[in-house]
Amino acid sequence: MRSKGLRISGILLALAASPVLAQVAGTPGSAATPAISPRQHAPRKVAGFRPDRVIDNVTVSDSTNWSGYAVTGSSFTQAKGSWTVPSVNCSTTPNTYAAFWVGIDGWTSSTVEQTGTDSDCNGKTPSYYAWYEFYPKGSFLISSVSVAPGHHMSAEVSYSGTEFTATITNETTGQSFSIKAKVNRAKRSSAEWIAEAPCCTNGGGILPLSDFGTVDFGDDYTSISGTNYATDSSVSGPINAFGTGVNESVMVSSSGADEAVPSSLSSDGSSFTVAWKSE
Repeated sequence: MRSKGLRISGILLALAASPVLAQVAGTPGSAATPAISPRQHAPRKVAGFRPDRVIDNVTVSDSTNWSGYAVTGSSFTQAKGSWTVPSVNCSTTPNTYAAFWVGIDGWTSSTVEQTGTDSDCNGKTPSYYAWYEFYPKGSFLISSVSVAPGHHMSAEVSYSGTEFTATITNETTGQSFSIKAKVNRAKRSSAEWIAEAPCCTNGGGILPLSDFGTVDFGDDYTSISGTNYATDSSVSGPINAFGTGVNESVMVSSSGADEAVPSSLSSDGSSFTVAWKSE
């Protein structure tokens, strides 16, 4: 998997020299102003090594940057999720990155409205932080919400009128942040709960995935009720309420090897885990 890593040094040096200048039309829900992050969390990139397959009424497909679940529909107005921040093993995967988030759009569309946390390895030093992004605008760090392994996070992206609202809360510390934005060309055609290998700005390649072990999504693991739920024009409920619109994404490498693999949904159709397999 070093095929991803070979590009990183040059990409990050370029970003340091020319930081992202994206701006979001919104007002933070905290006095702390987020800083601009050098990384982005892009729409799903289809791998295409194996054809899509249907397993227990769930359509399973491969992606080079997403692992987790998505539901498809129309006119989504809400996606809610929760997860436990995983620790990363930076001695085995230095200079690697992993993002965990909830959002709307990006499964088959070109925008993503999302908020989440990262568990990264800066060299062999772990780094944990919260962020939000209204892709294709840049990603912003949320300095007012601290993040550490084992913390329970909840997040929600909603739509009303002409604006999206992204809210993230550290349920362990009680810290919370919310911001609104208008997003041009948003289709509101999907909602997601994702572990991601993030990307770089300006069309850069996918970054190598940090060894996060296993990340747990949903109230079966976080005890945060009503999470891993979504609402569109005709359905409101947990992931499995969307029937044939439920999609599972397996993250694979550029050669087709598994990188991060989701479990089946829990018995109530809301919760799952994602297991790291390779960088």
